[in-house]
Amino acid sequence: MSTVRHHILTVHVENKAGVLARVAGLFSRRGFNIFSLAVAPTDDARFSRITIVVDVESAPLEQIVHQLDKLVNVVSISELSPADAVQRELLLATVEASPAERSQVIQLVGVFGGEVLDVGATRLTVMLAGPPEKLDDFERLLETYAVADLQRTGLVALPKIDGRSVRPLREPATA
Repeated sequence: MSTVRHHILTVHVENKAGVLARVAGLFSRRGFNIFSLAVAPTDDARFSRITIVVDVESAPLEQIVHQLDKLVNVVSISELSPADAVQRELLLATVEASPAERSQVIQLVGVFGGEVLDVGATRLTVMLAGPPEKLDDFERLLETYAVADLQRTGLVALPKIDGRSVRPLREPATA
C-alpha cells in the first residue's frame, strides 16, 4: 500500500485584499508544492475558505501547517481525510467534432453525467463535475477526439456529514 502523497487542507481566512497573495507567497518562498487551490467566500462575508491540496513530498504536512499558522489573517486550519470527504472538481472542454463525431461526444458526456454547454459548427463545449478520478477517466476518453481547450478547477471539499473526517490543526480564535 502506498503512502498518501496529497493532503486536503481547508484554511479559513479573513476575507481581505492580499490574503491569497500572502498564502501563495508563503508556499513559493518555502518551496511547498500546491497540487490544487480553490478559494471562495463563506456564508459569512468576513471570511473565505481556501481549499489547498498539498504535495507532502515537497515538505512535511506539519511544516506546511506551522508556516500557514504564522499568517495573521489565518483563522483556522483543518485537514480533511480524502476517504471521509466529499470532493468535487469542475472540467470544461471544447472538443473539435465533425457532425459524424458529435453524437459520440454527446453520448460520452451523457454517460458521465455531464452537460453540453455550447454547440458550434465544428466544436462542442462540455462540462463535467465530479470526483477527480471521474474527471481523470473522462479526460482520458476525450483524448480520442481533438480537444481544442480544456480547463479544470481546483478541488473543493467538505467533510462528509458524519463529521469524522475533519482534523482541526488550528482552532478558530475566540473573540
